[in-house]
Amino acid sequence: MNFVCASLLLIGLSLATAASAQDPNKLRILTWDGYAPADVAEDFRKETGIELEVIVDDDVGIIKRLNASGGTGFDLVQPSQDRLTGAQQQYHFYKPIDITRIHSDRYFSELLESVKANTTIDGKLYSVPFLWGAQGIIVNGRRADVTDYLDLCKPALRDKTSMRALRHTLIAFAFGLGKNPFALYSDPKAYAQLMDEVAQTLIACKPNLHLYFESQAQLFAAMRTDKVSAALLWDSASWELNRENPFVHFVNPKSGAVGWMITFALPAKGQNDAAAYAWINYTLRPEIAARITKSTGSFTAVKGTLSLVDPRLKAQFFDSFPEGFKNIHWSPAMPAGLEIIEARALDRVRAAH
Repeated sequence: MNFVCASLLLIGLSLATAASAQDPNKLRILTWDGYAPADVAEDFRKETGIELEVIVDDDVGIIKRLNASGGTGFDLVQPSQDRLTGAQQQYHFYKPIDITRIHSDRYFSELLESVKANTTIDGKLYSVPFLWGAQGIIVNGRRADVTDYLDLCKPALRDKTSMRALRHTLIAFAFGLGKNPFALYSDPKAYAQLMDEVAQTLIACKPNLHLYFESQAQLFAAMRTDKVSAALLWDSASWELNRENPFVHFVNPKSGAVGWMITFALPAKGQNDAAAYAWINYTLRPEIAARITKSTGSFTAVKGTLSLVDPRLKAQFFDSFPEGFKNIHWSPAMPAGLEIIEARALDRVRAAH
């Protein structure tokens, strides 16, 4: 009798767990901080009955979590487009997107095509766009004249520049040197040679470096006190500082800004695809996309939102990108091994005096 009761109890617990895991009214989303605004999620719940359970992490953390869980525990994931393909080829974290279940006509075609090009594997699409942004230069126009990356090395800016000691700095300076680092992704030897050249350039430029900043707040403090006149920075953060000081503005470098894109992807063992597609389509409504832009400071990939966002943010967008997406290099899928090459280059730059 005890054995029967125990067995029934285990079966009941298993069924309860399975029911909970497959709850059609819960969407477990692994995303970046602030990318599923609470007010938008609540309105989505009111309309659909689906509650968002939000887990926050970045690209590295997303891969670690999916690897640790075997790809279970989430119904929707938001990796950057350049980090999805390598993870999928190595770990098989994701399952294909059914584009027919998405209102894809609402995307800017350039952004959708970029994601398709970078996250299609063996003819199957594994993500669609969400948010985008670009790294360029933030400059105090009263104290510096900067139009491209190598201008940060001008003698007049000695001890007046800042950047992050990260791979995006290497990529930016490669473009500044007139090279296309993305075109060398398939040639590790040539890529390593380019990174050596970039490292030498950054080492020669080091007298101009006031600091490698580790947080947005750290850079903002340095610019507010005029310790830094120009820096590598992403667009939305630059716009934030511009709202305080109109002389500080974002520059899309002549050699091109470096674009990033956050996507939507379905984990291979996700259990609520219906809810995932419902949330994706909800964020594709222009009025909802505009609310997400207001919350994050970054624009979504959805058409028809510029007339709905804050007029000042709209003006900042056109001031920064007068040609739209034309002068942006979108980060492609990263092959395995490149991060090791980049890490060696960054180590050399950091160690140089």
